[in-house]
This record gives sequence, C-alpha cells and structure tokens, in this order.
Amino acid sequence: MRLTTVAQMALPEGSLHSFAVRAAPDPSRELPVSFDQGRHVGRGDRSGSWMAVSFRLAQSLDRAALAQAWREAIARHGTLRTVFSFDGSRVRLHEAAVDGGMWREHDAMGGGSSRDALRTLLDAECRPCAAPSYLLAVVVPAPAEPDPRPVVVLASDHAHVDMWSLLILAHEVRTRVEDDGADGASQPGAPADPLPAAAFVDHTRALAAMPEAPAEIIEHWQEILRAGGGGMPAFPLPLGDVSRASPAVVEVRDVLDSGQLARLEERADAHGVRILPLVLSELAQLFRDVANVPLRAVFPVHSRNEPRWRDSVGWYITNAVLDIADPDPSSCAAAVAEAVRLGAHPLAPIFDRIGSAKEPPGMFAISWLDMRRLPLGIDPSLEPQFVSAVLPTDNIMIWFIVAEDGLHLRCRYPDNAVARSTVGAWLDELTARVAAATHGGPGRAAPTA
Repeated sequence: MRLTTVAQMALPEGSLHSFAVRAAPDPSRELPVSFDQGRHVGRGDRSGSWMAVSFRLAQSLDRAALAQAWREAIARHGTLRTVFSFDGSRVRLHEAAVDGGMWREHDAMGGGSSRDALRTLLDAECRPCAAPSYLLAVVVPAPAEPDPRPVVVLASDHAHVDMWSLLILAHEVRTRVEDDGADGASQPGAPADPLPAAAFVDHTRALAAMPEAPAEIIEHWQEILRAGGGGMPAFPLPLGDVSRASPAVVEVRDVLDSGQLARLEERADAHGVRILPLVLSELAQLFRDVANVPLRAVFPVHSRNEPRWRDSVGWYITNAVLDIADPDPSSCAAAVAEAVRLGAHPLAPIFDRIGSAKEPPGMFAISWLDMRRLPLGIDPSLEPQFVSAVLPTDNIMIWFIVAEDGLHLRCRYPDNAVARSTVGAWLDELTARVAAATHGGPGRAAPTA
C-alpha cells in the first residue's frame, strides 16, 4: 500500500470521470461537531484538505454497478450525509439529503496530465464546506497505456474520514462491484449490506458524555505544553524560515523489504516489544546523538475503542504526544502506551481547562500505521494507494506504513534550502539505522552537521 500525494501518485493517462451527488442540508437537524472536526473546518473552507484512496478495478468499468456501490456506501455511513457550514466563527454540522447522483466527464488531456486534472477536481469539490465534500472519480486508461484496468479514486475532506475509513469505503465499493461482475449484471436493488454502520456523530456524543480525565492525564498535558512553550512539540533540528507556510517537499522511501521487516520483528520479539518501539528507539537515539535532545512529537492515535466503530466511517483519530528521553526499546514501548492513554480522553475539556495547545511553526508529528493489523485490506495486485493533497506547510510530519511487502515512509516538510539539507540528511541517517537494526548491528556514525 503506497502512501503518496496527488502530484506523485501512480496514475495512467486517460479519461477522467466522476460520479457526483448533491447534498441538501436540513437546517432543523443540527448535529454535534467533534473537537478535531471543529479545529479542521474552523480553519476555513479551502482546497487541499482532502485525503483519498485509489485502486484498480479487476474488470472493465461498469458505471451502473460502481455508482450503485457508491450510493450504498453513502447510505450506510452517516457522516457522508452531513454538511458543514459557518455561523459567524462557529462551525455547524447538519444532516443532509443526498440525491441519486450523475456521471460527468472532465478534460484530463487538455495539455496537462491525469494527475493534474484529478488534483484540480478534488481541490474544487472535496472542501470542508462543500455539499458534499467527497467524490468518486475514475480514470479510464488511454489505449496506449499498458494496463487497461480503470483506477477508482475515493476522496473526501479529512473532516469525514481517516485512513481506516478510506479502507472501509474501498472495501465496500470494490466488493459490491466485484459481486455484480461475478453475477454478470448490476443489481441496484440488492445492497451489499442493508444495515447502516454506527454513525460517527454517535462517537462524538459518546466522547462528550465521558467523565473528566484523571488528574495525572491533565497534569501530563500541562507538562507537555510547558515543554513546548505553550504549544505542541517542534522539530528539534534546523528547518530554516518557517514563519509562514511554503511549498512542501514530500519524500517517499522504501525503508525495509519483507525479509528485513521479518528480521526486525524477530529482534523486537527478543526485546519483548513491537516493531514501533524499536523504530522509535533508533529515532530517539538519533536525536540524542545529533542534538542531545529527547524525542518529542505529536502522535495520532485512533479512538475506535468499541467494536461498533470498527466498520464505521469518520474521523476516529485524536492527537497525543510521544515523549521519549531514554532510547531503550522498553522505555519507548512505555512511551507509546502513555501516548495511547493520553489520547483515550477527550481533548476539548482538557484544553478548556488548561488552555489550548498552539501548533507552532516547525511542529513535528509521527504517524504509524500497520496495515497488517487492520481488519480490511486491498489486494496488492490492484495497486492501492493512500493519496493526500498537495498544500503548503510550515511543519514536518513523517508517516510510517507497515505492509506485507515491508516498511515504507513518507515525509513532508517545508521546501527551503535549510530544511532540504537538514531533513534529507536526517532521513538518510534514520533509514540507515533502521536497516542496520534488522541484524542488530550499530547504525552509521551520526552526522555532525
């Protein structure tokens, strides 16, 4: 499973189509907004705030089957039948009635590439306050392309989905289309799963009803904010001028192949930890060697803490913080457990009490996703990709993806000479150390500048 951007994704040249529905919000049916939705949408209605999943169809395009599969996914997941808006500075959310949709064809060959056309389309339609803020698109390869299989793209503003949600949508759409193909005809009257999934808004209500966080959790958050000067952790190495957002550099690297990953897991087992603490151990040691600082980073954790949320589409991610002073793998494992504990309590009442957490220029975040542990997956032969928008940035974020074929990473950081030099060398050293850890050997000598 590749983690990439719309500017770098693998996409054939061909004709671009979309199946667009329209959503009419009901002013009388207002719904609660989650903490993260409020922060995200509250930044304004803008382009580039979407995320997507893409995959090849196993057979030729059946428009009727694909449209029906998408309609059923919309009907099954409540968040796809809601629309955000602004009332002054307040973010509001309302239930919406969704129509039957229609197919459209877009100019993907007018001097640009399929990627350019797809980016323009998704930037325009998957905005926080669009009605709706999601879209199904298809690229049908041109005759000259070596692989004739169409590529399906399911995209949504982040306010409605996370990566797990995109896998759910891909699984439901793909399964329904394949079932129709196996039967030889589309069956619009036979939904794949007539029961709706648990609605994300019920998760928002459940968080709001939770008791106050324990005193030690609140105190730990206070310590985190004090260490960050009132904000979340920042990258401890030079990034140049990040006083304003600039175009982003996005690097995608293959860190370990499947054999190296297996050896790293054997070494992790010997330490009594998973592979995440072992990778964090190498990263923490690198920061200690280069700058004599601890590893502190924003660390997203999922909040699908009940079985009913496991097949539900929504933004089931909240932010915690990793704080690692000791690179020992067992200490790193304890730090991961503490981060998960921090993220298990609603942030809104905590920050209402201790003050909001600023997101400073140069903020540093680490995301980890082990695809093998998710309940759903996509056959690698369908060339699945997680795709993000391209937008300016003033921070640095690194995503680690573990799949059957190995460990991969994507890193986004500001495009300036200092950041390119610093982050490029840092990634070189990190990947070298993780590779060396697969056989228990020492990493390379740390760079001195």
